[in-house]
Amino acid sequence: MQNNVKGSPIAKISDLVAEVPDPVAKAPEPVEGHTRPSTLGWVRPGVRHSTGLGWFGSRSFGPAGADRGTVHAVPAAASDPVRRPGLRPIRTEPYPLSRLAEQLDLQRTVGDLGGVQLTGVAFDSRSVRAGDLYVALPGAKTHGARFAPAVLDAGAVAVLTDPAGADLLAAAGEPAPPLLVVGDPRQAMATAAAEVYGRPATKLAMLGITGTNGKTTTSYLLAAALAAAGRSCGLIGTLGYFLDGVEIAADRTTITTPESPDLQALLAVLVERGADTVVMEVSSHALALGRADEIVFDVAAFTNFGRDHLDFHGTVEAYFEAKAQLFTAARARRAVINIDDDRGSELVSRSVAEGLRVATTSFNGAAGGGSGDHFRCLSYTAEGDPTPVRIATPDGELDFRLGLTGSYNAANAITALAMLDGIGVDLGAAATGLADVSVPGRLQRVDLGAGAPRAYVDFAHTPQAVGSVLSELRMTLRQAQGPVEGPEPVEGPEPVEGPLTGRLICVVGCGGDRDPEKRGPMGEAAAELSDVVIITDDNPRTEDPAAIRAATLAGARRRAAVGDRTVTVLDGGDRTTAIRQALRMADAADVIALLGKGHERGQEIGGQVLPFDDTDQLVSGWQQQRDGRTKADS
Repeated sequence: MQNNVKGSPIAKISDLVAEVPDPVAKAPEPVEGHTRPSTLGWVRPGVRHSTGLGWFGSRSFGPAGADRGTVHAVPAAASDPVRRPGLRPIRTEPYPLSRLAEQLDLQRTVGDLGGVQLTGVAFDSRSVRAGDLYVALPGAKTHGARFAPAVLDAGAVAVLTDPAGADLLAAAGEPAPPLLVVGDPRQAMATAAAEVYGRPATKLAMLGITGTNGKTTTSYLLAAALAAAGRSCGLIGTLGYFLDGVEIAADRTTITTPESPDLQALLAVLVERGADTVVMEVSSHALALGRADEIVFDVAAFTNFGRDHLDFHGTVEAYFEAKAQLFTAARARRAVINIDDDRGSELVSRSVAEGLRVATTSFNGAAGGGSGDHFRCLSYTAEGDPTPVRIATPDGELDFRLGLTGSYNAANAITALAMLDGIGVDLGAAATGLADVSVPGRLQRVDLGAGAPRAYVDFAHTPQAVGSVLSELRMTLRQAQGPVEGPEPVEGPEPVEGPLTGRLICVVGCGGDRDPEKRGPMGEAAAELSDVVIITDDNPRTEDPAAIRAATLAGARRRAAVGDRTVTVLDGGDRTTAIRQALRMADAADVIALLGKGHERGQEIGGQVLPFDDTDQLVSGWQQQRDGRTKADS
């Protein structure tokens, strides 16, 4: 590869970023020929799906001026014209480079900064536009400074980099652009992006959510509740970028939380398009890599904590400390913390010490810790669609209905309402929006028709999440005998268990090139609550799929051997084969839980992303099986 010459190769993200892209949602980006053609493009006949308009379900809002109560399919190109690459506001006031230099902890500058005006910030050479500041980051394979000739040809007017990048530019022998040299280019990049785009976060009510599980669902609950309360809401997270339920088409370089230039530009776009509130998933990677620097959230929430992403963070404690960064005065004004989680109490103490106003939540009915407002569940029953929930708030009891299955989703709803209370939203109005929420790939029911087993797709890809999903689904196999009610605090408000009516069949796998120590516990979690466990492939990436399955199978078999009931553990091979095997084994009274990929529309194998959709596979597999039975009977 030739660098430092005119026409040098365009930098790729994998070349420039030393850290792996955020794998919180581990899904590959949609591949060509497999993207949604409109905001309703992923709705399939016979499949109980999200509408594609996101969190509003059958009561979606369409384009501006559309009647409420109607679902509108709007082609992305028509509803959201986007200049690619990158999503930028239409208007950006020129920002003097010399003023930015005053905001940064500079080591030195090169060239004349006077008269240079910035209109954007880019760290990916493919997204550079005229007037941009190009941030040359050190990477795992090369340094972004090697692509300076290409970005200058594309219109960049200055470069921000570290000393190593400055040395590369000096050694190239090319005329040097105006150059800012800093010790920490990632931190400086966040400041630059916030300044150039007019600090858009200060013009919005910012709601941030972190936690191992539940971020996406809580964000959808928040967006639905905000819509019901009459707010204009932007959403930034694993499933994409949305404004008032309509997806904003944009190229993405990370999976959950965008890099700071993309994030600040997106916030500016949302301000420009009339949003007053933004809901944002804040991943541990984002906090560790400074993606959310220069944003102070009005409310930051903690859902729960479990083992994940140790391939990136190294230890569980480092992972927790990354998330804990959100609950500091530099990043948040208020905190909402789930104290049912063991690490919640620790975060409460730390948040109070930071001077944050703290509200606590509990699904299990636990009393508050005396640190501030407290929200707790009084009554919940797994029966009903939508599910009735009653909670205690600082202003009295609140009854609402929830369109999502699962006690952990009720816990997420309590977190969402506590966050909204923190920014002064009327909870009575907001709660009405929770009845019709639908989240793609989160305990998503796939309707296979009459005589078929019940099938669910879920994104669960941690031991904690697998256990939570299977616990809820196992409860559906029992005869519920009504809700447990308060008003006294109750431990785990849920239906009284009755006899089993069928089997729970779990199909699950583990991702490659991720924390290998998680694989055994994933298998154990599946075997603890399932009657049949079929271990299959997730996204093997560059690893041997059979080796990944073997590690997961070992955990499942280990747990099955010590249990007090019979658990069948099988190696299902590739994912399509495993799904077909589960369908063949299942009777109408059984439940199939297909876990790990959820909303994903591709599978990464051997460096290639191939089209793959769990819901499509369930539907086509059942259709094939039914057609085969019909032919056999004729």
